[in-house]
Amino acid sequence: MRKNLFATTPGIIIVGAVIGLIAVWLQKLGNPANMGICVACFERDVAGGLGLHRAAIVQYLRPEIMGLVLGSLAAAIATREFKPRGGSAPIVRFVLGMIAAMGALVFLGCPWRAILRLAGGDGNAILGLAGLATGIWFGTLFFKKGYSLGRSNSQSVVSGALFPVIAVCLLLLYLIFPQIPDQPQSGPLFYSVKGPGSQHAPFIASLGLAFIIGIFAQRSRFCTMGAFRDHLFLGLAAMFAAAFIANALTGGLKFGFEGQPVAHSDFLWNYLGMVTAGLAFALAGGCPGRQLFMAGEGDSDAGIFALGMAMAHNLGTASSGTGIGVYGMQATIIGFAVCLIIGFVHSKKA
Repeated sequence: MRKNLFATTPGIIIVGAVIGLIAVWLQKLGNPANMGICVACFERDVAGGLGLHRAAIVQYLRPEIMGLVLGSLAAAIATREFKPRGGSAPIVRFVLGMIAAMGALVFLGCPWRAILRLAGGDGNAILGLAGLATGIWFGTLFFKKGYSLGRSNSQSVVSGALFPVIAVCLLLLYLIFPQIPDQPQSGPLFYSVKGPGSQHAPFIASLGLAFIIGIFAQRSRFCTMGAFRDHLFLGLAAMFAAAFIANALTGGLKFGFEGQPVAHSDFLWNYLGMVTAGLAFALAGGCPGRQLFMAGEGDSDAGIFALGMAMAHNLGTASSGTGIGVYGMQATIIGFAVCLIIGFVHSKKA
C-alpha cells in the first residue's frame, strides 16, 4: 500500500502552510480582511444567500464552501476513500452544529479564522484560541468517560453523495442567478451590497483555491481539533506562520485589539463563545473544516453537522464589529449547558 505523504508530519506542515497562504491570497483578491477563509462565517453567508436569515450584510453564496466539499470528494474518489456512511445520532449532530456556529459567531470566526485573525495582528484572537483549547479540554474529559455518539453504518452511494450534490446545486444556482450590480436580490438568491458579504474574491478564484484546500486537507486529515493534542499542531503552526509572513509582505498586519476587521474586543465573550464552540466541535468529532471534508468523503453525519451550522445565524445571537449580539450571552451559556448534557448522556461511565 502506497504511503500517504500528506498524512506525515512534513505533509501536515506543508498543508497548513498552503492553507495559510491561500487564505491571505483570497483576502487580497477581495475576501474580508483576516477572513480569507472561515467555515463558520462562510456557511452563515451561504445561508443568508439562500434567504435563511435576515442579516442583509452577510448574504452571499460563498463558492469556497462548495470548493472545500468538492475538493475533498475528488481526493476521496481518486484514492478510493469515498465511503458512504452515517446514522450516528444525526439530530444530536445537527444541534451540535447549531451550538458550534452560535459560539463561533459570538467570537466571530471558526478555528481557522482565529488563526488568521492572530496572523493579521488581531489580539482578540488570543482569547478565542484560549477558549477553543478550553472547550476541547472539556471534551477530552467526556472522551475519558467513554463518550460516543454511536457507530456510523455503511450507507448507499446516493446517501453519501447527497451533500456533494447539494454543493453542486448551489454552484448552479450561483451561475444561473448571478449578482446584479447594487441589487440585493437576483431571483431566489440574496446578495449583500455592503458589509462583509459584499466583499468577495472572484468566483473562479474562490472555487478553485478552496478546491485545492479540499484535496490537501482530505489527504492530510487536517483538523484544528487534533492540532491541540498531536502532531497536527505543527500544521496549525505552519498555517499561522505562512499567513503571518504573507500579511507582513503585503501590508496586511495591524496589531492591537481595537478596530480590527469584522471583530469586537469583548474579551470575556470572545473567550466564552469559543469555549462553547470548542466543546461542540469536540463532541461532534471535528472542526467545521474537517466536517466539510468528511461530508465530501460520504459521511452524511458530518453533512448534517454542517447543515446545523448553517442554521445558526438567527435569533440575535451573532456578534458584529460593534459587540456581541443581543442574545449572544444567552446562546453561549445555554449552548454550553446543552453540550454538557449531551456529553454526560452519551458517556458510558456517566
